[in-house]
Amino acid sequence: MPAEKALALVVRTTDWSETSRIATLWTRERGKVRVLAKGGRRLKSNFEIALDLLTLCRIVFIRKSSAGLDLLTEAQVAERFPTLRTNLQALNAGYYVAELLADWTEDYDPHPKLFDAATAALRDFGTPGTSIALRLIAFELALLLELGYSPVLDACAACRKPVPDGERGLAFDPAVGGLLCRNCKLSHKNRLSISVEARRRLRELSGPSESWRQLATPALRAELRRLLGHYVTWLMGRRPRLLPYLNKLS
Repeated sequence: MPAEKALALVVRTTDWSETSRIATLWTRERGKVRVLAKGGRRLKSNFEIALDLLTLCRIVFIRKSSAGLDLLTEAQVAERFPTLRTNLQALNAGYYVAELLADWTEDYDPHPKLFDAATAALRDFGTPGTSIALRLIAFELALLLELGYSPVLDACAACRKPVPDGERGLAFDPAVGGLLCRNCKLSHKNRLSISVEARRRLRELSGPSESWRQLATPALRAELRRLLGHYVTWLMGRRPRLLPYLNKLS
C-alpha cells in the first residue's frame, strides 16, 4: 500500500510494547485512524514529542488492507497548543474534545469542518477573556451538527409545532432530539427544564458567529453544561469520562 500524508490531532495513545505505541489520530484528510508507531516509546524515536496527547502533527502512514492497525512511519509536530499546559480547566476541556473525537466517530470517516472546529477550540481554550465553558459548548454543537444530531430548538421535537421566542415552561429531551413544548413535555420522562435564556444562547452558539465570546452568568453556564452533558450522554449511550470535570468550567 502507498504511504499517505495527513494533518492529525493526537486524541489517544496506548503503550504497545517496551518500545512501541498505539495512537488514535483524528486527521483532517482521512478522519480517525489507529496506527502502530514502532519505536514510539524510545527517548530518541523518529516521532519524539509528536505523539503527545493533544498535539497537532503532520504524519505519514501506511494504511493496512485488513482490519489491523495502520503503520505510522513519520510524525512531525505542527502545533502544541501551549495554553493547555498552563491552565487545568483548558486541559480538561481539551481532553474532553479528544474523548469525543476518539469514541464518537468512525474510522476513515473524514469531517474537515469538525477537524477545523476542534483545532480552533483548542487554540481558544485558556486564552485571555475566553469562557472555556461557552467555547466548549460551541464545539459540542458543531460536533452535533456535523454528525447529524443538532438539537431541535425552533420547534417542538415531538409534535413539530413551532415554539415562539420567549416561550416559557419548555423542556429539553435527548430522546426526541431537542425542545419539548408545554403540552408534549408531560409525557416524556427524560426531560430537563430549559430556560428562555438557555434556549436563546444554544441557538446563538449553534451558529457561525463567535457568540461564545459574550459573557454568561455562572447559573446560565451551569444550565447549558447540564443540558449538553445530558444530551451527549444519551447519544453516546454512556457518560463521557471527562464530563464530571467540566462542571466547574468558567
